[in-house]
Amino acid sequence: GTLSVMFCWGNTANGELGLGGIEEEHILSPRELKFTHSTSIRTIACGKTHTLVVTSGGEVYSCGSNDFGELGHNNARTKLHLVNGLSAYKVKYAACGENHSMALNEWGQVFTWGSDKYGQLGLDSDGEVRTPKIVKALATHNVIQIASGYRHCLALTNKGDLFAWGSNEHGQLGLGLKVKSVPQPSLVTSLNGLPISLIACGAYHSFVISKSGAVYGWGKNRFGQLGLNSEVDHIYPCQLKTLRSIKVKYIVCGEDFSVFLSQDGGVLTCGAGQYGQLGHGSISNEVLPRKVLELMGSTVTQVCCGRRHTLAFIPSRERVYSFGLGGAGQLGTKQLVNYNSPQVVVGPWLGNDGNSSRPTIDRLYSGGDHCFVTLLPTKKRNAADYRVLPQDSQIWTVTLEKMKECEKLHEDSRVDQDLLSYLESVLSSQCCINGSFLLKKDMHYCCTSRHHGLDMTSVQQCFTAISRLRNETVKNVIYDSVVSLLPLLSESPPDVETLRLYVSLPLYHEFNNARHSSKIQGPFAQALLRLKTEAAKIVGNWYYMQSEDYFERLVQIYKNVILVLLRSSPFMNMQNQFDLNKCEKTVIDSLEVLSRLNKLNRMKTYSPKVGYDTFHMTELCDTVDIRVDYVRWASENPNSRFFCNYPFLFDAQAKTLLLQTDQSMQMHNAVNEATQRAITQMLFAPVMFPVQPLLELHVSRENIIQDTIRELASYSERDYKKPLKIHFLGEEAEDAGGVKKEFFLLLLREVLDPKYGMFISDPETNCIWFSEDSFEDEIMYYLVGLLCGLAIYNFTIINLPFPVALYKKLLHEPVDLQDLKDLSPSLAKGLQDLLEYSEEDVEAIFCMKFEISRDVYGEVKTHELKPGGSNIPVNNDNRQEYVDLYVDHILNKGVARHFRAFHDGFHKVCGGRVLQLFHATELMAVVIGNENYDWDAFENNAEYRGGYTSSDPTIRMFWEVFHELSLDDKKKFLTFLTGTDRIPIQGMKAIKIIIQPTLDEKYLPVAHTCFNLLDLPKYSTKSRLKYKLLQAIQQTQGFSLV
Repeated sequence: GTLSVMFCWGNTANGELGLGGIEEEHILSPRELKFTHSTSIRTIACGKTHTLVVTSGGEVYSCGSNDFGELGHNNARTKLHLVNGLSAYKVKYAACGENHSMALNEWGQVFTWGSDKYGQLGLDSDGEVRTPKIVKALATHNVIQIASGYRHCLALTNKGDLFAWGSNEHGQLGLGLKVKSVPQPSLVTSLNGLPISLIACGAYHSFVISKSGAVYGWGKNRFGQLGLNSEVDHIYPCQLKTLRSIKVKYIVCGEDFSVFLSQDGGVLTCGAGQYGQLGHGSISNEVLPRKVLELMGSTVTQVCCGRRHTLAFIPSRERVYSFGLGGAGQLGTKQLVNYNSPQVVVGPWLGNDGNSSRPTIDRLYSGGDHCFVTLLPTKKRNAADYRVLPQDSQIWTVTLEKMKECEKLHEDSRVDQDLLSYLESVLSSQCCINGSFLLKKDMHYCCTSRHHGLDMTSVQQCFTAISRLRNETVKNVIYDSVVSLLPLLSESPPDVETLRLYVSLPLYHEFNNARHSSKIQGPFAQALLRLKTEAAKIVGNWYYMQSEDYFERLVQIYKNVILVLLRSSPFMNMQNQFDLNKCEKTVIDSLEVLSRLNKLNRMKTYSPKVGYDTFHMTELCDTVDIRVDYVRWASENPNSRFFCNYPFLFDAQAKTLLLQTDQSMQMHNAVNEATQRAITQMLFAPVMFPVQPLLELHVSRENIIQDTIRELASYSERDYKKPLKIHFLGEEAEDAGGVKKEFFLLLLREVLDPKYGMFISDPETNCIWFSEDSFEDEIMYYLVGLLCGLAIYNFTIINLPFPVALYKKLLHEPVDLQDLKDLSPSLAKGLQDLLEYSEEDVEAIFCMKFEISRDVYGEVKTHELKPGGSNIPVNNDNRQEYVDLYVDHILNKGVARHFRAFHDGFHKVCGGRVLQLFHATELMAVVIGNENYDWDAFENNAEYRGGYTSSDPTIRMFWEVFHELSLDDKKKFLTFLTGTDRIPIQGMKAIKIIIQPTLDEKYLPVAHTCFNLLDLPKYSTKSRLKYKLLQAIQQTQGFSLV
């Protein structure tokens, strides 16, 4: 008839094939088994000597040995009989041990029966149980997969929890315990958070596969069956690292060996090989999973194992192959011999007569020394593929469909209990969240620090849907579930895959609500900071790989938490002094999270992930008095915590304020010491020395360098912190900083003059760098460094066109090829081209040696980059070393002496902790200003004299003309007015333009650079004003010292 049929072969001495009371003990090739339900078989489980058959109607039949009641009935054991004790339930899966049986029903309940000698029934019974009993210890769990070894059992729940119980002689429970047995189901905690897709057992060993293909094994390993390249038992799950990239989809085990089926249909085996069961053409054991070569080239879709033999199915050839122990006919080859390489099983599905009605294979099953196969009468559907796991055996996940379902609910409608328990299960489970939102088409496999496998769009959509929910009950269940999960996150998670939730969870909208900080952001931060180094690094990498929006959101979350907590904090006293050492832990944890994110953001100094200003907390200064914080930070115990430990929070304004605080602190110390000294000297000497609160320099315009060096030499270094006051010989100028500015302008113009040859200037960028060949005395470099420091402490920006590399060096940060690019783009490009050249003939094409040559006053000087460099050609292998040495020479070694002098001069003034607050680009902006223009602020800050007011027609015309200028012309105007087109770190408000009238409109506007003062004639028309203004600003070089 059209019946789907069952065939069996192998040992039936105990009735395990269900063929009835027959003479033969061994069936040597597939024989049909007449069974009333053979058309509707759901699955078959084979123990060592007994068999369970589950029908699609959910009934269980059994046959084979029944010494311990493992059949669950007392009928004849040689035929399949119904297990009555389960008829009230619909069973989905079954599993068999050596002398016991397990069944799993559609509600996720587990039943066991048979021998309980090792506690393998999980029932706490004594001896044996002859009818199925429910495992009460698992009653509150919804189990989705079961597996059984000879004497131990595993069960996986819908929330991803793995339970183990029974014999533990070889550590096969994975609990890390050295006890003989554990009679009650116990959680395998070391795999917490790992989304498991499959569980499997050998006789005394166990395996799991994670959703993205990580394989963990534990238990007996005497023959290498764990595939860990060793032969010692393991009491904890251990990862088979060699399999990580192979995408293992399915595992099945014999008594002492293991078989892995990979995504591409390859078969790997390891463990005991004595009977040929590994299929490698030998009888040796293998301690690492090894590919079965003879099965390669075709896709295997099913594998199963008996005690000491293996079956594999290749659908394209419609062939079943067997290898291993054959003494009971279990290889189905019509011979009682062992084979150590794959043989064809001789079955009714063979034959080359083109008969299309011939039955095709559906599923293979095996265990002990016996085998079954179910057939499809015609090719109505394809054979089963064991690489594709049934949906109902998989842990639950958070899905968009379910969230959309929740979205439809009104705020007070009643919610279906199933939906609530689904939400509670998935959102309070690390495993479920880690197994959710994965990339399609197996793209999520091979999870590494560079690949988290999450589909971020899907994460986003799901959490967006959650943020739109209206139903209170649903919202509360979700909130409570997430809250319950956070404190449980482990500090040393077992696997990369368990870290995914660190990326997905922050998209939950309640993270944006800082009022939840004690329940959500706080515990999340704690978990993040608890992570061991390796795990923390991986999460960090993943954060770095996210979009800018994501990264910014993360920073924002923790900035909000800090602000809300500070504002409501009982630790804030009247003077806004806030003691970080006494505040809630969440504040510190949030600061620490920001600190880590900031480090990540600056991983590539050249291209921060998000702008530094993302981290700035402008509101911090309004909430906390950071000057007090700075003073305490600079003078107290380095182990205490202050906001100054987190300088990335401070914007330019805050840092300027801190610079001023530092200055007055240092001066205060300097002045105090001076006052004390003065008093002591008065006591001992008749002449009293006056205290000097300023650093006064008397210099002549003609001899400014020598005079400055001489004057500075007469002061001690503590005086350098004092405000600078300049007297030009024979001049009266007492001013508010004007003369000071002029002093810097003149002095730098002189020092940078090519006649001294102290610096070389790059024609492309106009950047300057130390000249290797300068004959100038180190004192000159020391002077420039000192000037730089003085400019900082006197809040005067100077025109010193060094690249960022200088400031990185001052802050003791490393410099590299990227930094060279700022200084000389064409040189950097040449080196970059060398590195990126893709052919093999670098040596022939570039013809370079390990040396640098340059032209010094007409003669060529050569410098070797390493000993014997002139004879070492640059080739494919050593080019990176060459580039590193070259860059190091230009930026470090070649200019070491000059830079050291500059550095010492700079640090004489700007030593101390204040520099720790700046990163290189900020320090550069403090010295030479930046280009963050705000032209409206420029206008609003203007001051008018001599009868002008902001509403005067000429003034109105002036600003109209000004705002219409191109950016280039606006910058020229700034240079014309202030001597530079850059603005101080405090921003535009630090530039105050003063406009006063002159009468004759024949004249051009005139700027007094040192005072930002503009003489603006009262022009009669807008076009005339524009014409004259443009004429005036074209003539500037930035030093019109009128």
